[in-house]
Order: sequence, then C-alpha cells, then structure tokens
Amino acid sequence: MKRETEVPLKLKTARTLKWNTIDRLASQVLYGVVGLVLANVLSEEDFGLVGALLVFQAFAIIFADSGFGAALLQKKEPAEEDYSTVFWFNLIVSVCIYWILWIGSPLIADIFQGDKRLIPLSKVMFLTFVLNALAIVQTNRLMKRMDVKMIAISNLVAQIGGGCIGIVLALKGYGAWALVWQSVSLAGIKTCILWATGHWLPSCWIKISSLKKIWRIGMSVFSSSMLNTLFQTIYSFVIGAFYSLASLGVYTQADKWSKMGTASISQVLTASFVPLLSKFQDNADDFRRYVKKINRFTAFVLFPAMIGLAAIGEPLFHTMFGHKWDAAIILFQILVVRGIFVVLVSLFGNYMLAKGYGKRLFIIEVVKDSAIALAIVATIFFKSIDILVWGQFWASLVTYIIIVAMVGRAIGYGVIKMITDMLPYAFSAAVMWLICSFVDMIPFSAPLRLLSEIVVGGIVYVGIMWFGGYPELKEASGYLFGKFRHKG
Repeated sequence: MKRETEVPLKLKTARTLKWNTIDRLASQVLYGVVGLVLANVLSEEDFGLVGALLVFQAFAIIFADSGFGAALLQKKEPAEEDYSTVFWFNLIVSVCIYWILWIGSPLIADIFQGDKRLIPLSKVMFLTFVLNALAIVQTNRLMKRMDVKMIAISNLVAQIGGGCIGIVLALKGYGAWALVWQSVSLAGIKTCILWATGHWLPSCWIKISSLKKIWRIGMSVFSSSMLNTLFQTIYSFVIGAFYSLASLGVYTQADKWSKMGTASISQVLTASFVPLLSKFQDNADDFRRYVKKINRFTAFVLFPAMIGLAAIGEPLFHTMFGHKWDAAIILFQILVVRGIFVVLVSLFGNYMLAKGYGKRLFIIEVVKDSAIALAIVATIFFKSIDILVWGQFWASLVTYIIIVAMVGRAIGYGVIKMITDMLPYAFSAAVMWLICSFVDMIPFSAPLRLLSEIVVGGIVYVGIMWFGGYPELKEASGYLFGKFRHKG
C-alpha cells in the first residue's frame, strides 16, 4: 500500500517541476521578446508613466491578497468554506482599493511632477489587481493539488495575448497606453482561462470562523510582503517624484533587464540546493559541509554570470536598442553587479530558514531595508540617477557584510571561510571582465562585439577553472549532461 501511494506523489512532483520549469522559461523568453520590441518603439516617458503606476500597483496587489493566498497554501487541508471566504474577502478588498485609487488618481498625478496623463492611465491600469484577485483561489487550488499544468498554460497564453496587444498598440502610436493594456489584457486572459477550466465556484459567503483560522498566517505574510515591497519600489518612487518621469523610464529599463538575470539565478539556486539543508539542520558538521559546497557552486555560477552581463552591457544594449537607451547602460551594469550581493543575501537567508532560525529573517530584512534607506538619504540630494544607483550598490554590499557575519555566527561557519570560499571565482570573473574589455576595443559592429565577448569570456573563465582544477567545473558538466552522481 505504501508503494502505491508513493508512486503517484512522485509523478505529481515530477510533473509539477516540469511545468514550473516550462512556465518560468517560457515567461522569461516572452517577457524578453515583448520587452525588446516595446523598448525600441516607446519613449522614456512612456515607461516612466507606467513605472510610476507600478509603485502603487505593487502595494495594491499585496492588500488585495492580504497574505491569505499564502495562508491557503500553508494550510494542510483547506475546506471549501476556506476557499470561498478567501475569494470573497480578496474580491471585496480589491474592489475597495480600486475605488480609493480611482478617487485618488489626481493625487497620484500630483506626486509625480503633476503629470495629468497619469489620471486616466491609473484608472485603467489598476484594474489588473482586481482581475488578479479573481484568480488567486483558482491558482491556489491547482497548486494545492500539485496540478500546475493549467497555470503554466494560462500564463503562456496570457503572455502571448497581452504581448501582442501591447506591441500592436505601441506600433499604432498609443504610447504608454500600450503598456497599460498589455498588463490589463494579460491579467484578464489568465483569469478567464483559469475560471473556464477550474470547475470551481464559491460555495458560501464569508465565514468568520474560517477567516479567523487563516488570519494569523495571512497577516504574518502580509506584514513581511509590505516591508519587502516598500523597499523594492522605493527607488522608482524617489526617481519619479524627485527627478523626472523620463529618468524613471531609463531606470525602469535598467532595472527590468538586470532583474531578469538576478531573479533567474536566485530561483535556480535556491530551488536546487537549499531544500537539501533542511535534512541536516540537526547535524552541524553535515550542515556546514553542504553550506561550503553550496557557497562554492553558487560563486562558480553567480560571479561569471553577473560580472559577464555587466561586461557585455554596452554591446548588449546597442544590439537590442541601438543608442536609444544609452543612459540606462551604466545603471544596468551597476544593478547587475549589485545583483551578486542580492542573490547571496537571499541565499544566506535561506540558510537561516533551513537551520530553523525563521525569526532572524525579519532581522535580515530590517538590516537590508535600513541600509537602502540610509543610501537614499545620502545620495538623493546629488540629483544624479547614477549616484543614486551607486548608493543602492553600496547599500547591498554593506548588507552582505553584515549578513554574512550574522549567518556565519549562527551556523558555526567562520566569516573568513565564507568569504574566502568565493574569492577564487570572483577573481576569475574579474580577469574575464578585463579580457572582455580589450575585446570591446576592437572596432566590430555591436552584435559581433557582443558575440566575441561572450565567446572569449566563456573560454577565459572555463579555462581558469580547468587549469585551476576546480571541482565545480566537473560538477556543472555533470548537471548539464545528466552525468552527476551524488556521492554523499
């Protein structure tokens, strides 16, 4: 009997992993392709206008969900009344927030240079979080059943549909409205597909007893999400409010393309390695041994990827956009290198979670957010976007130094060892960047320089790893070609 119950679970897990991978890869590719077309057609101000609205939308989405979506996922066996309660609660909250933002749209315009174009744009753009609120329960029911195929399909179809609408409107000269209707149509298409295929309707009205059961977990997630979102969006708010919407458009482009690399690497690393650590949380020696391996492999992948992206920043942007977004290149390079510390801080936070020190994650968040706030105060009066973003970089570096000391002490793994484990890969990636900078001086066309730097940089880094006898190169080959065997 045990064997019969294990097999379906393994199949479900395998299918979940497969469709999650397809979903992430397809979304990144479509997001990149659509973003490339729109960036070549629309202006800096168009992106700045929508970037200003995204600050408010990020908070509206958190309020609309109120953390109850996560609470449903964490609950062992949600009842039908739990799903119905969360559905109606989220819908009521999202409609109320939409009404408040509709009334307050002139105030939003006043915050961002008094640009009245934001008023009609916001009234349409904010429909997205109402549409997304309608899909929360449908999505959670599928995730709870480990049946994520339809989630992936709905995301894929919505990305294609929303992307096509955005591109057509951009080509017809609708400016920022192209980005707004892209977002609204994406949310609408996804929600319609999930409702058409979900075969679920709410069975009752809000149950106070059910609301109380999920309130505690929901509020905990809500509080953490609010703090995290505040400091993820604060730079967009500051640039849009104190600089200009054109400057915000430039920053939005640099931030968007840099985060594609940071987010992808972070997801892959944490999903692939961190769950292993929870098995050894009560065995200090094994825990430290695996942390050492993960640190080294992370550095092996992270440093060349992010430093390499920074090295090819200029030919990459010139190949994709010509000289239209030249002002974003230096911001992109700073943010990409900053992404190294962002990924490492996230990884170290997962070490604490795997060790059972969940409460210390709040301390990590406070340290990170405090450093960002101090950096903004120190750089905002220079009236330079470059200096503001450099402050963001130094805030992340300081956060990394503090967090690595905190984590090293907590898990009994020396700070010096934590850092020196990664230094060979950082040094090798720096050599790679130096060689690429010489290639960049050759008077090739932008696409040829881009290709040359990628090939030369890859050869240089792999060559250093091979001559240095670093075991991570062999392990990486094993992962890529399916020849890896765990040896304990």
